[in-house]
Amino acid sequence: MDYVLAVPAALILIISVINFATIRSPWNWSQIEEEISVIVPMRNESENVAELIENLRNQKHLTNVQYLFLNDNSEDDTLALLHQHTSGLNNFSIINGSVLPNGWIGKTWALEQLLQASSGEIVVSVDADVRLESDAISRAVTLLKDAKLDFISPYPAQLAYTWSEKLIQPLLQWSWMSTVILRIAESTAQPSMVVANGQFFVVRRSALEQVRGYESVKANVLDDIFLGRALVTNGSRGCVANGASIASTRMYSSWKEIEAGYGKSLHAAFGSVFGSLVAIAFLFLTGIAPLIAGITGSNIGWYAFGAVTLTRTMSAIKVGKNGFDGFLHPISSALLIYLIVYSWLMRGEVQWKGRKV
Repeated sequence: MDYVLAVPAALILIISVINFATIRSPWNWSQIEEEISVIVPMRNESENVAELIENLRNQKHLTNVQYLFLNDNSEDDTLALLHQHTSGLNNFSIINGSVLPNGWIGKTWALEQLLQASSGEIVVSVDADVRLESDAISRAVTLLKDAKLDFISPYPAQLAYTWSEKLIQPLLQWSWMSTVILRIAESTAQPSMVVANGQFFVVRRSALEQVRGYESVKANVLDDIFLGRALVTNGSRGCVANGASIASTRMYSSWKEIEAGYGKSLHAAFGSVFGSLVAIAFLFLTGIAPLIAGITGSNIGWYAFGAVTLTRTMSAIKVGKNGFDGFLHPISSALLIYLIVYSWLMRGEVQWKGRKV
């Protein structure tokens, strides 16, 4: 039993240390001469419109940029507020989304319509609840060019205020910081190693066109991961980056939203029931079993618990946090196991922004 606990803890600690030292970060900015298309799908986003537009209009160091927003059949005041807050802004355009076709999900259909309406050499997709620093796009594109990549997703800082958020949201970054060596992933053609986040995604149009744009992921709830896999399979190179210094978002504000958000996607995250069982076993062995073993007298159990807690701390430090929530990792793991099971049980029943997913 000690061996079963020690090996996974040692592996994720080694991977975390490597990534802590080598993860790419968009530190530098440059004047971007290429045409940039910033595309934003919006459905029932009235509470985000004003701050989002202000955020984007303040972007610096972009010589030629267009901002396109798609109102995806919103049932609130999103469209009216978009018109109000973009009035007089010549490089801001609003598109009314068409009816969702069979075989597509809402976000991918919105992104495809935006892509077809755009003209930039580099396409930047941003979720409506993401907030960018004034040089965020410039710094992200500069990193894309300097690293000679075809796509990059600067991972925003995940803001968490309630206890349910603090227990779950840090697991997002930790999950890939502790399991995938990112510098190897960005140079490999293995789709299974792709890490991406659609909240803030920068990609060359030429690479997107090679995979038929968002049509290649039209039915995938995890469109970002599957788009990254499609790009890599077709010869593109890219990676996730630490975007905490240039972007932030608060994905969910309550347990109810967390349950719905993860419920719509976790069943797809691991590929199959078997993949989900492997993920559950991993979470149990690295998150829950070490504490149980330590409490019942195993020194190796305490070692494993300390090693895993250290990986959570390193992940948190990278986004400017103190990492104390790492000591609650067993509770976080148990909750995520619940959400994986819940997602499978609720497939096709979870509603997101008024649509079943």
